[in-house]
Amino acid sequence: MRMTNLLLGNFTPQTDAHDLKSRLQWGQPAFTIVDVRTRQSYNQGHISGAIPLPVDELVKRATTTLAKERDIYIYGDSDEQSASAAKTLRDAGFSRVSELTGGFSAWKAAGGSTEEV
Repeated sequence: MRMTNLLLGNFTPQTDAHDLKSRLQWGQPAFTIVDVRTRQSYNQGHISGAIPLPVDELVKRATTTLAKERDIYIYGDSDEQSASAAKTLRDAGFSRVSELTGGFSAWKAAGGSTEEV
């Protein structure tokens, strides 16, 4: 049911890896995947196409690079880190921020595409 909501444009504060993977497979435009882990963790492996915005630079870099109306999927080392980062972005005026539950490990378990630097 949640996938239907994403396809219809409804945006939820949390998204599971299968829903995000389906959105990518459908070729839906206008969204960004943000990795808030350390640069080292990002370099060791991340969701294909994700941009690195470490927590300590998150608001500054997001404000200069992303539109506040853009759909943003955010993940960190833990659901707590993702939730905290998502709240930080929402507080900065980004209205369409969704936390990827389970983070990178859930993405890999769902068979999502990954890359490393």
